[in-house]
Amino acid sequence: MPKGISLDFQFASPIDRVWAALTDSAILSKWVYPNDFRAVVGHKFQFRAEPNQWWDGIIDCQVLEIEEPNRLQYSWKSGGENTVVTWTMEQAADGSTRAHLEQWGFEGEQSFQGASWGWPRMVEQLQSALA
Repeated sequence: MPKGISLDFQFASPIDRVWAALTDSAILSKWVYPNDFRAVVGHKFQFRAEPNQWWDGIIDCQVLEIEEPNRLQYSWKSGGENTVVTWTMEQAADGSTRAHLEQWGFEGEQSFQGASWGWPRMVEQLQSALA
């Protein structure tokens, strides 16, 4: 049975800055991987990491849903896995942003563990990019 990860984050930045960090290709490349992302439903794009002996470094994606600035969803296909990433955000009363990340559809334990380990570390880099 496929499984997924579900993580919550709090960003001191307002929602429009967080949205930009999720949808601007140049900012995304600072905290995820180099990419050709465009915030257009249906757009196919790739994240490109350094390949290694176990992985070609390519993540094929497609934008599935955009509800600016509250929801972004895209497919994430890599290493034989076909998952969906969903970011849901809301502006808090103090001007910060609450964000919820889900990635579902993992069939393999290694990919699931990699995402469970990787997303919190990438979000640390996102925190730095927002600072």
